[in-house]
Amino acid sequence: MKLNQLIATLTIATTLLGSGVVYGENLMPENAPSRPKNIVIMVGDGMGPAYTSAYRYYQDNPDTQEIEQTVFDRLLVGNASTYPATISGTVTDSAAAATALATGIKSYNGAISVDVNKHPIATIMELAKKRGLSTGVAVTSQINHATPAAFLSHNESRRNYDELAQSYLNTDADVLLGGGQKYFPAPLIKQFEAKGYQYLSDFSQLDSLTQPKVIGLFADIQLPWAINEPEANRLSKMTQKALELLSQNDKGFVLLVEGSLIDWAGHDNDIASAMAEMNEFANALEVVEQYIRSHNDTLMVVTADHNTGGLSIGSNDQYRWDGQVLRSIKNSPEVIAKDAIAIDDWQALIASRLGSQLSPEEQQLLATARMQGQKVLHQTLKQVIDTRSNTGWTTHGHTGVDVQVFASGPASTLFYGHQDNTDIANKLISLLPKIKAVAASEVKPAQTSSSLPSVVSLETSTMVKAPAMPEDAISEKARSEKARSEAKPAVEPAASSIDDSVAELLEAPKQP
Repeated sequence: MKLNQLIATLTIATTLLGSGVVYGENLMPENAPSRPKNIVIMVGDGMGPAYTSAYRYYQDNPDTQEIEQTVFDRLLVGNASTYPATISGTVTDSAAAATALATGIKSYNGAISVDVNKHPIATIMELAKKRGLSTGVAVTSQINHATPAAFLSHNESRRNYDELAQSYLNTDADVLLGGGQKYFPAPLIKQFEAKGYQYLSDFSQLDSLTQPKVIGLFADIQLPWAINEPEANRLSKMTQKALELLSQNDKGFVLLVEGSLIDWAGHDNDIASAMAEMNEFANALEVVEQYIRSHNDTLMVVTADHNTGGLSIGSNDQYRWDGQVLRSIKNSPEVIAKDAIAIDDWQALIASRLGSQLSPEEQQLLATARMQGQKVLHQTLKQVIDTRSNTGWTTHGHTGVDVQVFASGPASTLFYGHQDNTDIANKLISLLPKIKAVAASEVKPAQTSSSLPSVVSLETSTMVKAPAMPEDAISEKARSEKARSEAKPAVEPAASSIDDSVAELLEAPKQP
């Protein structure tokens, strides 16, 4: 199976490189190098295909006949499967998916860059650091949430937030931006400052920041919902600042940007908040897209870790979906419910916040819900919005559908077509700068399997190295990695199963 994937990738790459294809401005900047110096990985957490379609209709200008293209439409190049290790079935959680995207190896749901036997696996950011590149994350959740944690650290459980926060001291990451003050108490912050980090707790401080290293925690847990602060543009501003700071390293950088709260809105079946989060994630994409135009040595790869909520554009046997209804909503249903509980003239408040008058049926439904308390009113407001927009949901959890892949910049053609989420990581890792091999005379004897520290050796691991797992428990991909590390002990242990020949194709002279 992997051989077939490699042959397919080689065929596509050879065809694209040898056919003289001229790429659009959005995918391949003019005079771009064949390999990127900088890599920006963007994850729309929970952003299944229905989310980008819904966003297109949500963002559409009703005054024109045409449905306008979005940044997602411009940059779409392929899709990816997201299933976790077999032990967890076919529907992934964010931790297993992020582990796959960060390491190229599948693991169980809940794993933070450890394999199915809970041994640490090298992440792309650790490998980048080993090569002298800068690294950073900018997210709208707490910075020690599943996705950023899997790129930076290792733990057997995503729920060990305090352990993950402590482990960040050893990551040497240059930029850490998001929420999570709750998990970084004053003594821990002092340890970061002792390591040269600047600590920011107020978002307004971000503008004046001119040098890494920085840890910016701008909320107790998550950042505010975009729908409640539509002009704040927090994710796009953090992305812009992260690019500015990381660009100061001439060797390059790897940056993770996550629209974390798309997923949180999906779990809550809150279409209004989900679309506002999609809009801010799109803003962040456009920040990176603009950066690539002036830094044509930068590759951006965008995907989702999984699909959340089973969002349906249309429901109840009706052939319609009204995204314009959502654009007039001024607050999240949660905030509207909280405020409506507190005042007598609640009907006028809800009508104003939803952007239109309540029907008699809606008034009766909401009045009954309000008598039962804020939580029930919150749920009922979401039902009203779903009915108005004709939005459907199948679950408050995740689903197993494939997700989309978007790309722009040098080597973006590697991400064309269908792939697995581990393939995305393996391709990205293959694009990192090569580490020069040590002369044969300097090579020490290979370690025996009993002395190997882990499946993939970690010189910069943030988790205590575990003993080697039994041979029969190693996955095919991990076994290949282990064999390579034993055969070439003085060379960087491979953390990618993609053959070097694919990357070498990128070095081939471009056809006129």
